Amino acid sequence: MDKKHLYVLWTDDNRITAEKMVFMYAINSLVRGWWEQVTLIIWGAPAQLVSEDAAIQQKIREALDAGVHVTACKACADQLGVTETLEKLHIDVKYWGELLTGVLKNDEQLLTI
Repeated sequence: MDKKHLYVLWTDDNRITAEKMVFMYAINSLVRGWWEQVTLIIWGAPAQLVSEDAAIQQKIREALDAGVHVTACKACADQLGVTETLEKLHIDVKYWGELLTGVLKNDEQLLTI
């Protein structure tokens, strides 16, 4: 089976990792045609980083403009009090526990950072 959808599970709130790995790879994956679809899942601490850091918010806009589906764990966002901020950035905030389980059980392509 030829898998064409990459899921990037972003759990690390290090700004350098975000800029130099998460966004660089996710955006270039679409721009350069390495993957047909890329879904960036914000889970845990990065939700706080995204809500507070203007440079990271700009990277979110660049990713969205490139066609990356940017989504975030609603349970995490709610607990951190950042759901509204993420939604204003056009991030798809939803519960990811069952969805991630499906990604894993279906043996999808998952990169965890």
